[in-house]
Amino acid sequence: MTDKITRSTASLKISNEVLVKIAEVAATEIKGVASEGERLVVNDKGVQIAGKFMSPVKAVLKNEAVEITVSIIVLQGYKASAVAQAVQKSVKSAIQNMANVTVSKVNVKIADIMLSNPTE
Repeated sequence: MTDKITRSTASLKISNEVLVKIAEVAATEIKGVASEGERLVVNDKGVQIAGKFMSPVKAVLKNEAVEITVSIIVLQGYKASAVAQAVQKSVKSAIQNMANVTVSKVNVKIADIMLSNPTE
């Protein structure tokens, strides 16, 4: 009797929502980024469009690679360009390591600066 070995071509698909969550968590780990736990703080100006909540992170698949756009609020006292570069590196590394998806680009938009409370 001969055992027959069948090989199937399996595929793994990761949803945009998962990529967005990985990117958001990676961004919140950077010092100087305004966050509440594992969620990015968003300002009131960009939270809703036509009454619909918009995430501060977008993931778009282009030619077998993902392009990420992250909107952040930088905390007062931190150098915005250094924070943005750290976010880029963190997001790219997290997605490539956790999801095994190639990241073509990480765009970081600095939406606002969070000033410290003057009464502190």
